[in-house]
Amino acid sequence: MIAGLPLSFAEPLLLLGLLSLPVLWWLLRVMPPRPRRIEFPPTRLLFDIAPKEETPSRTPWWLTLLRLAAAALVILAAAGPIWNPQTGIAASKLPLVILLDDGWSSASSWDARIRAADELVTDADSDRRGVALVPLSEPARDITLMPAGAARVALRQLAPKPYSVDRVETLTALGRFLKSTGDCDIAWLSDGVDTGRGSEFTEGLGKVIEGRNLTIFSGGAPSAQALVAAENAAAKMTVKVLRTETGVAGGTVRAVDAKGSPIGEARYAFAPQERETEAAFDLPVELRNDIARLEISSERSAGAVQLLDRRWRRRAIGVVSGSSSDTAQPLLASTFYLSRALSPFADIRLGDRGAPQQVIAQFLDQRLPMIVMADVGTLSPEIRDRLNAWIDQGGVLVRFAGPRLAQADDDLVPVKLRKGGRTLGGSLTWEKPQHMASFAADGPFNGLTVPKDITVNRQVLAEPDAVLATKSWASLEDGTPLVTGEHRGKGVVSLFHVGADMRWSDLPMSGTFVEMLRRLIDMSGYTSTPGPGVASDPAAATVAPLRTLDGFGAFGPPPSTAKPMPADYRDRATADHPPGFYGPAESPIAVNTLASADRIAPIDTSGLKAQHASYTNTEPRDLRGIMLSTALALFLIDAIVVAMLGGGIAALLRRRAAPAVLVLAFVLAAMSPSPSCAESSDDFAIKSVSQTRLAYVVTGNADIDSVVKAGMSGLTLFLAQRTALEAGDPVGVDPAHDELAFFPLIYWPIVPGAAKPPQDAINKIDAYMKQGGTVIFDTRDAVEAPPGDNGGAQTPAMQTLRELLSTLDIPELEPVPREHVLTKTFYLLRDFPGRFNNGQTWVEALPRDDDDEAAQRPARGGDGVSPIIITSNDLAGAWAIRPDGQPMLPLTPGEPRQREFAFRAGVNIVMYTLTGNYKADQVHAPALIERLGQ
Repeated sequence: MIAGLPLSFAEPLLLLGLLSLPVLWWLLRVMPPRPRRIEFPPTRLLFDIAPKEETPSRTPWWLTLLRLAAAALVILAAAGPIWNPQTGIAASKLPLVILLDDGWSSASSWDARIRAADELVTDADSDRRGVALVPLSEPARDITLMPAGAARVALRQLAPKPYSVDRVETLTALGRFLKSTGDCDIAWLSDGVDTGRGSEFTEGLGKVIEGRNLTIFSGGAPSAQALVAAENAAAKMTVKVLRTETGVAGGTVRAVDAKGSPIGEARYAFAPQERETEAAFDLPVELRNDIARLEISSERSAGAVQLLDRRWRRRAIGVVSGSSSDTAQPLLASTFYLSRALSPFADIRLGDRGAPQQVIAQFLDQRLPMIVMADVGTLSPEIRDRLNAWIDQGGVLVRFAGPRLAQADDDLVPVKLRKGGRTLGGSLTWEKPQHMASFAADGPFNGLTVPKDITVNRQVLAEPDAVLATKSWASLEDGTPLVTGEHRGKGVVSLFHVGADMRWSDLPMSGTFVEMLRRLIDMSGYTSTPGPGVASDPAAATVAPLRTLDGFGAFGPPPSTAKPMPADYRDRATADHPPGFYGPAESPIAVNTLASADRIAPIDTSGLKAQHASYTNTEPRDLRGIMLSTALALFLIDAIVVAMLGGGIAALLRRRAAPAVLVLAFVLAAMSPSPSCAESSDDFAIKSVSQTRLAYVVTGNADIDSVVKAGMSGLTLFLAQRTALEAGDPVGVDPAHDELAFFPLIYWPIVPGAAKPPQDAINKIDAYMKQGGTVIFDTRDAVEAPPGDNGGAQTPAMQTLRELLSTLDIPELEPVPREHVLTKTFYLLRDFPGRFNNGQTWVEALPRDDDDEAAQRPARGGDGVSPIIITSNDLAGAWAIRPDGQPMLPLTPGEPRQREFAFRAGVNIVMYTLTGNYKADQVHAPALIERLGQ
């Protein structure tokens, strides 16, 4: 194999024939001997005789080069060139053990890894060797030798896991197996990523294999990328992008909402030697709060997906102070410290104008999730009632003490307070300033480091009672509470028994103050950076999995091994808790493949004594046929030139115009139309009638056409799997030029704002529908229609469709009745969902003649089928399948079986167009039964 080039030769010794090219050059350049000159006067008579044949004195340089190229191609073809040769384990009779990386980092190159493993199993099958398959994500799996055929079946059943794999845990089982098996060949199909304990695994693997042959497959496949540490900051949302190799220069991170609709894209680029960069979304905070999923566009793995829940939403927090803004110094006011402490996690709205009660009323009208009140004393009964109702509905109220609160009688505090407060230190008291003692184990501040440098000079005291200890979240050294709080309804009320400025304590100047406020925001579920915190609902100790990601980053139902997790779970995904959404559908909790602090790096295998092989992205290709064909073409050109040398254009050749003539001939040949490149109408007809095929209208929009083509192919495959219909590949048609009569069904995606087809195309569609064909018009905009809309929404796609149908003779339409034939041609259905499920499906209205019993059948007379079906559910988007078998587009709202019912709806529509309304002919059932009885 040539270094750096995926090319090898089956017979490399034959390349020595290239050494003969200089000799061939000399032979082709040899000149005839110089003629002798003999003076003979009568020879002048010969000058008037035209020669019958002329021979050039030497071969033209371009003809010599042509012959040398042909000879070199023959020599290279004889050497057996192979493009992209497969490198693997040398032939052996020993058993084969395949170690397979199958964590999230292997998903991007999974196809290459499976292909390499399949080739190893095939080679082992030819040598009649046993094969042991060892997925490194399953340390408890028994390792046994199996026949190559069984190993191939087991290999196809494997799939990448959506979490990080600890390779070290597999070494124990691998060591036991190797001791019982003896000598064998080992192949490690590595993904090249160290997600943790990589050096420990390579060191342990070197000890376990004990000198056995080891081949490590790495390189030649897409490297893994990942997303971590999403943060909804004040100005933008950022997410860190990780890579393992320096070959990936950059890409795009896409943001989508909970319904799968795109919100925005952000480009990122890596520095030459950096493995970490950042993608930023400069979007309004309202749009950033709707982001539920960040994903790398070019990556296909669970690690390239970052799920976001309401903890990442950045909400506005109202801050109101009871002190006068006229006399307070800006840098000493309580709002100054609160704004600096809260701004990393939320957007601050300062109520610095107007009376505190007016500001609080404004905050309540704006439905803010959290309000901070610094030294706000007496409140009016109306504001107090509104605050209580707001807290019961989930609001978080945080209050700070001060002179006004110390003199007020207020029940919007978690504990009953003594009036007047308490002064620590000074000339008139024996008590000294107090330090913080501890945080409650069951409170939101549990886990924070207790600072020893904070002193409290004044505080408001709580009346002692039986429940004071349960409401104390932070205390001083003398046991008096520093922070108290309690849950009320769905909300929280908390009180700092000191002020929010520096007059009562130096707590606002510490980093602990920032962390405490962060935990309080976390209680409401609105933090940009998740912390330990407590659940917003204390009764919800655990939450069940709702939707989880597979190894490729696609949503699906939770696996049977998924377990409920604690409501305050903040760690990375595991086998018990795979990545996805947990808890109720209205407020799920996100679990991601990687934690915020996780990083990835290339795994170091330099300490292992092993051979190294590379993955390849394509199959090996034998180049002998191409080279021999090219050489034959060059010899033919040479023969033509030699024949021309003796013709009437020899003079033209001698004037060295032959190169121009040959170039002109090649240009004319390239410009001439080739029969193989253009498909005639006869070929189109033969292709269309050779098999039953579905058709779709080519819109000219590349993105829409690719999705529709994949959707029709997916429906065709589903029909072959579930029904007796084995249709051919779908065909894209242009109504203005192609014949439509060959297809029973045509799918027409509506592109908003598209130009109306010419009248000839409209006439062809009209004739097609009247002659028994069915056209599905799909506006693909059900998600834009308001709830309960019956198709009358003036969306851009609907306006385009109405303009298209304005000159078509279409029958009266109605929503599909419950007893229509479409609902029971193959499956029993209630509706016809696609990528969306809230759109209405319209067909030709059924006749309603009470005097005619036959007219009550749910279809037209005879075997008539509705010539037109209109939907807005984006059927093709739900049918679209990628080449790897995964869905191409997400569904909205994405119920677990929505895609299955979308395919069933497609089957019913196809069967309806092919079989007519035979299932509606119940009117003939009595006559048929009577005849059978006779």
